[in-house]
Formats: sequence, C-alpha cells, structure tokens
Amino acid sequence: MNKEFETILSKLSEDERNEAKLNNLDIPEKLIPLLLKRVHPQNVQQLAALIKQSVLPSICPKTDDEIDKLFSKIEKEPNLLFIQEIQDKIEDFINKRFERDKRVVIERTSDISKLVLLMEEYLNEAISSNGSSSKNVLNIKEKIQSINIQEDGLEALTKLQNELINAASSIEKEMITVTNKLETGKTKVQELEEKVKTLEDELTRTKTENMKDHLTGLLTRRAFSDEIKRIESAYERIKTQYAVVFFDLDHFKKLNDTYGHECGDVVLSTFGKILNKTVREHDLVGRYGGEEFVAVVHFNLNRELLQFLKRIKTIVTENSFLYKDKKIKVTFSAGVAIRSSYDTYENTLQKADMLLYQAKENGRNKIILENGMEI
Repeated sequence: MNKEFETILSKLSEDERNEAKLNNLDIPEKLIPLLLKRVHPQNVQQLAALIKQSVLPSICPKTDDEIDKLFSKIEKEPNLLFIQEIQDKIEDFINKRFERDKRVVIERTSDISKLVLLMEEYLNEAISSNGSSSKNVLNIKEKIQSINIQEDGLEALTKLQNELINAASSIEKEMITVTNKLETGKTKVQELEEKVKTLEDELTRTKTENMKDHLTGLLTRRAFSDEIKRIESAYERIKTQYAVVFFDLDHFKKLNDTYGHECGDVVLSTFGKILNKTVREHDLVGRYGGEEFVAVVHFNLNRELLQFLKRIKTIVTENSFLYKDKKIKVTFSAGVAIRSSYDTYENTLQKADMLLYQAKENGRNKIILENGMEI
C-alpha cells in the first residue's frame, strides 16, 4: 500500500476505513462506491445548519460563542462533519449546553425561592410580634376588669397606667422594627422582581429565537410545522382557503461557487426579507432548508393569489441582489397547490413540491400552479 493511498484512507471516517479493510479496498478506484455513499455536499450544508439550529440559542452566552466559532468552520467546510473529532466536539457542546443552561435556570429561579422565603420570614415576624403584643394587651384588659376602684384606689390605677404605657411603648417598638424590616424587604422584593422579569424576558427571547431561522429571520422548518397546526385547525372549522407555495432559488450552488458562501447568505437573507414583507400578517412563511422556502398564503379570490405570486416574481427578477459592490441577478422557481384540492396539508405540500420540481425541469425562473398555469 503506497503512501498516497494511506493518506486517502486517513481522511475517511472510522466506519469507512473499517469497511475498506473488510472488503479489501486497496486501490483508490475501489473506494469510489464507498465514497458515493456519502451525503451530497448540498445536503451536508443543510445538515450542518440544522445541527446548529438544534443547539442554538443557549441561555448561557458563553455556549453560544463557542458553538458559533465551531460552526463558522463547518459552514466553510461542511465535510468536517464527517470527522470524528468534530462530531465529538458537537456532542460535547450539546452536553455542555444542557448542563450550563440548567445551571443558569437553577441560579435564576433560586431568586424566586429567596423571594418566597423572605416574605415568609417577615410575615412570620409580623404575626409573632402581633401575637405577643395582643397577649400583653389582653392581660391588661383582664386587670382593668378586675380592679375595684373603691377598694384598690389610686395606687392600683397608677400601676395600671404604667403597665399601659409600657405595653404601648413595646407595641410601638415592635411596629417600628417590623416596618423597617418590611421596608428593607420591599427593596429586596423589587430587586428580585427585576431579576425574575429579566429571566422571563431572556426565556421569551430564547423561545422566539428558537422559532426563527438565524440567517433569514423567517420561521424555522419546525416552527413552521407547529404553526401549520393552528392554520389547519382554522381550515377544519371554517374552511379558510389557502395555498401552499414552495420556492427554490435557481442555480444557488453555482452562485455559492462563483461568489462564495457569504454572498449566498446575503441572497438567502434578502430573499427571506422579500417574502416576509410581501405576505400578510395572517399568512406564514418559513425557510424549509438550504435555498428552499415555503409559504402559506390565504386568499378569497384566485386573482388575490395570482397578484401575490406576480408581485414576488416582479420584485426578484426586476431587481438585483447587492453583495459588496456586485449586483447579482437571481431567479427562483416555485410550485403552488391549493389546500381544498387535497385531503391533508401534507398532500398539498407534496403537490407543491412536485410542481416546483416540474418548474425546475422546464427551464426554471417560473411559477407553476396546479391548474397548469405558469407565471
């Protein structure tokens, strides 16, 4: 076995090396069927993006930074995913994320426990002090009821007066102490409330970011699928009419190869913004994966749907995408299926996907509807 072939073997994964050894693959030509089993590079990029989305964002900022650095390398060289060391690092990050996030949540929610304990302490003191004072006053009341003015005279009244003054002073001191502690507690409660509010805001932000694709700002595929359940529920109840539109940017791989992945990201981000601004509030739009996007567009009349599709096509084809000092022309293909024509949303999406494929096969830069119409 020559050194060149040994170098090739060293770049294979452990499973691939074992298979090569088991099947006696001792020359480069014999490795071709083995290498063809690998995932297509475009799918590797999508896989890398999905993995990154699954571990980001984290509540702990340190974890986010570490994961970002690793995935910046993977985005430039997607095949790094096949290296055992990189896989181990990703697994380590996932474990770290769970542990760190758990710690952050425990630390921050402990503030709520402190708030409860603090209030319990002050309330117990207030109740205890009030109980002690009430007991003293009750004893004095019993003495007043037992005094016979004629028999006991002025001396008994003077003694009772002193006891009343002492009891009042004691109550006054206790109330001042309790008031001071409650004032201190009020400040601490306000501090804890602010910390709890910050935690709630951060958890809300994390949940929102988890729903949004980090590059385009659109819904992720998973969040889109969750929102579809709500739309399907409305469709089942009141038959709200909608169309599923499947978009795919044309020649995106060539664009990446020509101008680089950073340019590709700019195009994806810009296209996502165009879709987001064109759909209405009750519509849905998400990044399905890679350069694929999907939208749910509600309409009453067919011309409303056609206006939407023509508007998107006009904006994209009649303008250039700006990357640094370059103006880049971009086109897209799309397939459109109407929900009422199919039994389920899944079947509608599948039909839109088939029509998209048909648009690609028929020359790209076109939108094909299920009735055969092309835009």
